[in-house]
Amino acid sequence: MIHQKAIYLSILVVMCQGLIAQNEEDYIEFNDRYNVVHGVYMGLTTHYGEIDNENSYMMGLKAAYVADKKLEMGLIAVIFYSEQDEFGLDANEFDVYGGYGGLHFEPILFRHSKFSLSFPLLIGGGTVGYGKDDFAGRDATYAGDDKNWPTFFIAEPGVNVLFNFSRYLQLEIGGRYRLSSKFDMLPGSPVDLNGYSFGIGVKVGVFNLGRNRYKNNL
Repeated sequence: MIHQKAIYLSILVVMCQGLIAQNEEDYIEFNDRYNVVHGVYMGLTTHYGEIDNENSYMMGLKAAYVADKKLEMGLIAVIFYSEQDEFGLDANEFDVYGGYGGLHFEPILFRHSKFSLSFPLLIGGGTVGYGKDDFAGRDATYAGDDKNWPTFFIAEPGVNVLFNFSRYLQLEIGGRYRLSSKFDMLPGSPVDLNGYSFGIGVKVGVFNLGRNRYKNNL
């Protein structure tokens, strides 16, 4: 009787080992949890803020590479318009507008959550000019002064809340602060672009070019 139980037990052990071996032949188990996930996207942003205490509007376009959903690196270009209504030559009012661009960096926290927190930074330069308002709703660039279109250096840090719709679409909401070098235009006109802005943006691309898997069929 004892010998029969020993035989049955031996058969059961052999069968279990066979099943385990078969399972190991069907699958290779690996862990790519720490593999870098690549991504790329194009983004469009719109912001409202102030320049020299006057209403100002900005629109930006950026292209960036995303490393492991932790860091964005790319290029960004921004155009802006500010309702300065400064009195210049021949008693007509002037508004200020221009553009700037440069390198874009954006570290990201909570990258695996539906909502993420990021800290964008723009470092670059740009140019600024002024347009003449002739009180008839028409704006025209005033080119009679060599102080029009001066250049400046700019750094623009910020903070964003990111909403991850999918691996192809992302929405951002946040604020920034512009720090620019001084420039010289009309008397009484802004001497820099320093100020806050707040707005929204959308990113379209592929934020995860590879899907992580922990078991791969042979």
